[in-house]
Amino acid sequence: MKLQILFSLIFVLLIVGIPNSFSELDLSTNSKVYAPSHNLQVYGTGLPEENLIIRLFAPDETIAKFDQISTNEDGSFNYNLLTWPQPSTNFPYGTYTVEVISTEQNGLSKKIDVKFSSTTELLDVPVERFVNTLVFAPETAAINQPIRVFVQTTSDGLLIGSEPTKLLGTTHVHLPSGISVPLSNSFKTLHQGLYYVDYTPREVGTHVFHVVAFSQGTTSHGSAATNVLSQDLGGISEQIIKLNSILDETSNELDILKLEIEGFDNTLERASNKIDESTGTISTSVEFISEASSQLNSLLFPIIASIGIIVALQITIIARRR
Repeated sequence: MKLQILFSLIFVLLIVGIPNSFSELDLSTNSKVYAPSHNLQVYGTGLPEENLIIRLFAPDETIAKFDQISTNEDGSFNYNLLTWPQPSTNFPYGTYTVEVISTEQNGLSKKIDVKFSSTTELLDVPVERFVNTLVFAPETAAINQPIRVFVQTTSDGLLIGSEPTKLLGTTHVHLPSGISVPLSNSFKTLHQGLYYVDYTPREVGTHVFHVVAFSQGTTSHGSAATNVLSQDLGGISEQIIKLNSILDETSNELDILKLEIEGFDNTLERASNKIDESTGTISTSVEFISEASSQLNSLLFPIIASIGIIVALQITIIARRR
């Protein structure tokens, strides 16, 4: 008898537990693609007379619409969630997510993606979510000197993301030695969708930052490379400034030498002119000497002739006396 009562209690407990063991929640929308002025109709099934929370997430993962409804006695629901407005900064074109959350089934939820576009042609507007990841890293850096790397994550042109440890959980950096260093716990948030990490390179060579973003089941990759040098850029800059100073001094010395050479050229030119003048003076003197020699010869010739005549007369006189 006691055994039969025990089995009966177990059977009753199983029957009572059956509705809770099988969760029931379904979600559908009246379309996949919507244009302005169209209605977003949400329908499906849940538990009878159950309170449901309906949320509409914008492309940047913010809540654009929030409502709470109750299912009918048979568990069905049909609700006009939204009439799509004209596109704006609050409601831009892009991929939206409709979510229904059960308040009685341990927070069970269902999601469905819809597209807000200028056209409702499904063939022209695929209902897909695209996540873009951009990485901004310095082109060059110095070893043992910290650098800052920025990451931007967007979907349909809007910044998305929450906790960087979840969004960028598998991000890492490839070192020149071939090993990878994880950066998942190093990111900090600047703004929703904007993150940064401070990294100090310990090796010389090319460091590749590989950022992996995961949002709502979609993965996006981005990368950037930094060439790490053995010397600080400030030291290289100082050396360049010093070299420029030396070049300036050398240029000044060359200018001085050029002036001296120009002065030497002027001196040589003056000396050449003086030599030309001296040569002309000597030539004139030679002409004067030649003229004087001719005049002297003209004066001496009669005198020599007279002396010759006198000598001849004396010789004649002496010859007669003998």
